Amino acid sequence: MTTKLKAALNLALVLLACLALSAGQTEAIAATSVKHYDVVLEPDIVNKTIKGSLVITLAKQNGARPESIELDCGDLSVDNVSSGKQALKFSQAEHRLRIFLPRSTPRQIAIQYHGAPRRGVRFFPDRMQVYTVFSTSQWMICIDDPNERATLRLRLIVPSDLTTVGNGSFAGKQPSGSARTVHEWRQEMPAPSYTYGFVVGRLHTVSERHGSTALNYLAEQYTAEKLQQIFRDTADMMQFYEDRSGVKYPGASYSQVLAAGGVEQEMAGFTALREKYGQGVLDNERDIWLGAHEMAHQWWGIGVGCQAWTHFWLNEGMATFMADAYKEHRFGREEYLKEIDASRKLYEKVRDAGKDKSLVFPDWLHPTAEDRTLVYDKGALVLHLLRAEMGETAFWSGIRAYTRKYFGKSVTTADFQASMQQASDKELSPFFDKWIYLKK
Repeated sequence: MTTKLKAALNLALVLLACLALSAGQTEAIAATSVKHYDVVLEPDIVNKTIKGSLVITLAKQNGARPESIELDCGDLSVDNVSSGKQALKFSQAEHRLRIFLPRSTPRQIAIQYHGAPRRGVRFFPDRMQVYTVFSTSQWMICIDDPNERATLRLRLIVPSDLTTVGNGSFAGKQPSGSARTVHEWRQEMPAPSYTYGFVVGRLHTVSERHGSTALNYLAEQYTAEKLQQIFRDTADMMQFYEDRSGVKYPGASYSQVLAAGGVEQEMAGFTALREKYGQGVLDNERDIWLGAHEMAHQWWGIGVGCQAWTHFWLNEGMATFMADAYKEHRFGREEYLKEIDASRKLYEKVRDAGKDKSLVFPDWLHPTAEDRTLVYDKGALVLHLLRAEMGETAFWSGIRAYTRKYFGKSVTTADFQASMQQASDKELSPFFDKWIYLKK
């Protein structure tokens, strides 16, 4: 089984249920817009529970004053909701929190909650590790909609001997009671809530720099020398994606964490990878596809993200293709074609089974494993074919124009098509109709 196939299968298992849950909620809550989340979270690693509080700052509402607002709350239990000194009435149903507003709509609302997450957070008491996996509403109240972007201040209360990694920049730490410390992280660039997250554990760090960006490599079970070897291509990857996108990496730091279990998860400003990934790279320097894929999401998926899950291929197909392209840059054309051929075979298996679909899905409520293959592997194959259709100069010019124009925004397939069409001297509608929309 190829590295790409293993990664695709693991990612499918992690994300299928998560995406299906959030996809069914976005339409009803689109009228609510949050500008900023300020979260204090205390994970209990031993008992696998969390306790949290947050203050949400609402964006200005257009139109008539809403009587209530709705947020996603997963399986969390909400203890109270307030605005200033005023308690607000609320209800919970079907993984949503409905807050009834006073006559004057508040700009800020405080929420206290607790829970024992069954997904979205993974606890490893024997290792004293905990980290998040995609379903943000399972550990903080938020809007689970890829089209909603907000800034984040996250304060984690953890045992004092543990290290944390979070979104954005580390703002410092301070004592909090007996043998506990508050670690503060700030995500200054607005990002979708599904890219929020953290890792906590007995981790040591090796750092280097790529220009003004700090590159941090963290693990518990690898020496500093091995960490440097595992992630030795990181700076080159970042330079490659900056060149191809025309956009400098926006953060002050980028961290890669080797964590317990089978994690493979990009988040704004960092990536969590399974520990076995490190050994795979030590055994074979070319086995870096997963690390390249997850880093690519900092540009395609987080920087430029799909406006709705029905356009999810713009995140995953692009990151899959860009990881292939990086391997071409690093190891040569043959390595690239090997990855493209792997995607082709996975796609053709789905197509031959009569399960091919448009890459713009009518809905994403109950995605199947075959749907995942289409989003990742057909998506990457289509981009490879588009590259051949347009030619090298026009294709990469289109990718740069698209990424620059929409960085920090959410997009649809039509936005991508328009950018590529503008860069091409060929009419691309027949190509998009055939490969993306399946029009006959």
